[in-house]
Amino acid sequence: MELTKKTHACVRLEKDGRALVIDPGVFSEADAAVGADAILVTHEHVDHFNEERLRAGMEANPAAEIWTLASVAEQLSAAFPGRVHTVGEGDTFTAAGFEVEVHGQLHAVIHPDIPRITNVGYLIDGGAVFHPGDALTVPEGRSVDTLLLPVHAPWNKVAEIIDYVREVAPQRAIDIHDSLLQDHARPIYDSMIDKLGGTDHGRLVPGSSTALG
Repeated sequence: MELTKKTHACVRLEKDGRALVIDPGVFSEADAAVGADAILVTHEHVDHFNEERLRAGMEANPAAEIWTLASVAEQLSAAFPGRVHTVGEGDTFTAAGFEVEVHGQLHAVIHPDIPRITNVGYLIDGGAVFHPGDALTVPEGRSVDTLLLPVHAPWNKVAEIIDYVREVAPQRAIDIHDSLLQDHARPIYDSMIDKLGGTDHGRLVPGSSTALG
């Protein structure tokens, strides 16, 4: 499997000539979903779900399908009948040859005065990759090889991120959700997570790839 980092929370996974894209949002490249055989969306916030980018991917490949939660599916189902699937915690399915498990229910707390929305995470191929969306969800009873780590957001702080890495205990963690993190601050985050997280930790420049497994 090959993982390509896109801008912010979006990643592209490729295996056996097929591609799976997760969370092509407004900060991601305009063509982030183009060429995808399957697209997963964790929740409705614009940095994870951008209808224009999803439409570009769906129109470029008439066989492409989307799996997502109800709040996103209801915005797309009419445009792509039969190609948008609603999922929730505990569901399992196959998308573009990838085996997917759904974990989690709610977005992390941003502020007590802001209502929480639904959010799901996707565990790929039995734990090869886990994308939690905007929550620090632990896929209970499952080991994780590569954790996609939401390193910087309005809803988290670095102590929580370090403890999250420790709790999931992946073989390695790769940063996502990083568009709001200034380049000059990255070494500070890198140093703390590297020193305290207890696992191999790194980040990819958008557009770069790494082999998994």
